[in-house]
Amino acid sequence: MRRVVITGMGMVSPLGTGVGKSWKAAVEGRSGIGRITKFDSTGFPVRIAGEVTDFDPVRYIEKKEVKKMDLFIQYAVAAASMAHEDSGFRITDENADRVGVYIGAGIGGLPAIEHWHTVIKEKGPDRVTPFFIPMVIINLASGQVSIKLGARGPNSCAVTACATGTHSIGDAFRLIQTGEADAMLAGGTESTITPLCIAGFNAMKALSTRNDAPEKASRPFDRDRDGFVVGEGCGVVMLEEMESARKRGARIYAEVVGYALNSDAYHMTTPSPDGIGAAKCMELAIRNSGLAKEDIGYINAHGTSTHYNDLYETMAIKRVFGPHAKNIAVSSTKGMTGHLLGAAGGVEAVFTALSIKENVLPPTVNYDTPDPECDLDYVPNAAREAKVKAAMSNSFGFGGTNAVLVLKRFE
Repeated sequence: MRRVVITGMGMVSPLGTGVGKSWKAAVEGRSGIGRITKFDSTGFPVRIAGEVTDFDPVRYIEKKEVKKMDLFIQYAVAAASMAHEDSGFRITDENADRVGVYIGAGIGGLPAIEHWHTVIKEKGPDRVTPFFIPMVIINLASGQVSIKLGARGPNSCAVTACATGTHSIGDAFRLIQTGEADAMLAGGTESTITPLCIAGFNAMKALSTRNDAPEKASRPFDRDRDGFVVGEGCGVVMLEEMESARKRGARIYAEVVGYALNSDAYHMTTPSPDGIGAAKCMELAIRNSGLAKEDIGYINAHGTSTHYNDLYETMAIKRVFGPHAKNIAVSSTKGMTGHLLGAAGGVEAVFTALSIKENVLPPTVNYDTPDPECDLDYVPNAAREAKVKAAMSNSFGFGGTNAVLVLKRFE
């Protein structure tokens, strides 16, 4: 198996457009959650979300092309362009067939679906744009990136709810490991802050209703958590085969060494009791990495701020690591970004790689009242300087789908 490294990163998040801006805000513990501005939420039980507020698509996409893409695709093109530029890798006619794109979304073009459904009802079918289908189908995130950059290698996407970004990066990692590609742009994207999305998640009793204190609403592992906050954005990494990256003198953020995926096979939305499925997935990822459990010093948790997810993930970590669990720093950056659904794993993989590279662990904000059942080291409220050898990024999705990545300091 060939070794795979991260040489470039791109991000659009509620903390800011660009990796530097988002990372600075995360380290400072600033929240990107506020009142919903994308639609009139008057009368909605939930009126808060993690919106991207500083995104200008024409910085990354030709103006005439913007109208052909729903926002989740625009975010993907922007973040992938950032990651590609950051890597210093150049796609040429000679290497294009060995460079691929693997960017997924959990829901896809819901804003366009809602908008054009209204148009067809009010004005008739002849008023629907010919770009509607390419605007909403999820694989067009990868498709538009490959077109823009000229990447002719593997072009695919995962659609696995909140595990999408992690599955996409893990699957791309394996394509390079096994020699089917030499470089991959991979991650997750999402933009579904719409009336139907908010109403739907609220109907499931999944969302926080702290409308009067948006920045305090997402509180992973805290005793008083009352649900997650919907966020939006995109995180993309540039993965490369290690030897070629070293040969061209690339900056290497971290090495991807482990990946696993499995299923709870238990319930549509609730994790399996005691986190058994998540624990097995973490076990498999560590085994795949070739590392010892004691090498893991940090976990970027799924940590959604819902009762069962945070409890069962805590139980899963303790099941996997035993006494060493108390030595591992665990944080959920969702306290600041909200839950980015299909984009969560991509954004959190970037944060995990930066934690290793920069020797800083981002905090779990709003951790004010410890939950006796959640009793690990959650890096509460303030970032921590720490040098870790290896770190793990967890993502668990509806349908019981689980994904875990293991990254390590490059040597």
